[in-house]
Amino acid sequence: MLQKRNYYLLFVCSFWLVLSNTFNYSALAANSVINITKKKSSCSNQDLATLTTNLLRDLPGYFNRATQRARRMDRSVEVYSYMLVAGKPDFTALQLKSWTDETDKSTNETKGVEQVFFTTLERQYVKGKAVQFQGFHWLFLTKTESGWRMAMMYSQTGGYPKQKPPTPPRDSSNSAVAQGIKTWLRDCRAESIKF
Repeated sequence: MLQKRNYYLLFVCSFWLVLSNTFNYSALAANSVINITKKKSSCSNQDLATLTTNLLRDLPGYFNRATQRARRMDRSVEVYSYMLVAGKPDFTALQLKSWTDETDKSTNETKGVEQVFFTTLERQYVKGKAVQFQGFHWLFLTKTESGWRMAMMYSQTGGYPKQKPPTPPRDSSNSAVAQGIKTWLRDCRAESIKF
């Protein structure tokens, strides 16, 4: 009789322990859900300088993954780039003259679009020899309700370390650099990036 009573007390204590832990976990989970729903996307809360500094910190990894995904394995010879580093951003915006009327001397105000200039150092292997070059990028970003997005980008390429004149500017909105930026911004909007 005494042994049954001890088992009964042990059962009641164990049941109470499980029940109290369940309520604690439920309360903790409920608080986490409330905090997540109240919190806005960390990406949309960042100012341009903080956002771009973190973007350029991670850009080489995103660029290199984009180029690896784009490789065609059926080619016997293929040259592709590795990004080694992305430089610090420059936020000095260029005045955009109006393209619609040449007599209009005023600048074309692009509200909500931010300009960022940055450089990259990339490397290619051509016939077993490493060739390095610089990329000069003019990035346009815009802030939406869901977070920052890339509007467009122009790029130039120059030699490194030899200072040859860079190539003429080209629309690089669909380049591997742009793909890396778009993927990083997507991850930022999904709150996968740590600031």
